Amino acid sequence: MNDSTITLPWLVIRQDDNGNRYRVGQYATRAEAQRIADSLDSRGHQRLYWVERVGEQGAAGVGD
Repeated sequence: MNDSTITLPWLVIRQDDNGNRYRVGQYATRAEAQRIADSLDSRGHQRLYWVERVGEQGAAGVGD
């Protein structure tokens, strides 16, 4: 990896109350992604947020 390459292997995924899944964002560290997911989850809406690593089962194609 060189200085111009940024790796963002962690995804925050949102699932709404209808079961639709969307990619919220990609992050460099699991901790960063988890902070975002926790922040969004704390808003109290009927949506589920979680963190997945790129390439994990279910992560590919979300929101595409």
